[in-house]
Amino acid sequence: MTEGKIEKGKIMKTFAMRTLGAAVGVALGLAALPASAADFVAGKDYTVLANPEKIDGNNIIVREFFWYGCPHCYKLEPYMRQWAQTKPADVVFLQTPAALNPVWEQNARGFYAAQLMGYQNKTHQAMFDAIQKDRQKLFDQASLGKWYAAQGLDINKFNNLYNSFAVNTRIARSVDAAQRYQLTGVPAVVVDGKYVVSGEDGRVPQVVDYLVKKARAERAAAK
Repeated sequence: MTEGKIEKGKIMKTFAMRTLGAAVGVALGLAALPASAADFVAGKDYTVLANPEKIDGNNIIVREFFWYGCPHCYKLEPYMRQWAQTKPADVVFLQTPAALNPVWEQNARGFYAAQLMGYQNKTHQAMFDAIQKDRQKLFDQASLGKWYAAQGLDINKFNNLYNSFAVNTRIARSVDAAQRYQLTGVPAVVVDGKYVVSGEDGRVPQVVDYLVKKARAERAAAK
């Protein structure tokens, strides 16, 4: 056997061992999941994006897209809130108001204005309750401004922020992300830029946990 053939054989063997090692790493990571996770199937319980987003850094991003006028989002909210309280330390949870049409955009602007004023935690669930439980019609700047003012926000600051550059930038990012993830409705939870989970019950955070561990194992295997 020539020296060139020997060297080529070594390279192929090394590549095969690395590939096997990566597969074993993912398998071991998924082996730590509860038995029920075996029921989670791509195409049924979650969608694998054809063109996933590359997430930089060590954190795994979980992003929930919602609209306050969506009853399914309202049903999912307590499950995601409970999940967020016990999420792993390496997971960053982002709540993103979808702005897929002009009506949804109004609520998204209200959300971001409140967020910039430091009121997101105080008003998020309250806004859901006002629309879904109390049946208030809060879908334009005037009605939203009055409602947020009743929660303690300065109405003038709210109105100034509503169409500001800061809010416009966040709206544009929300729209871009929804398009990038090929979202057509809400609720939708995107895990690590590559998996999308839909639903309105306690199974959603279970699938999210499964995908977080899956993404973590895939990242470790790729190193």
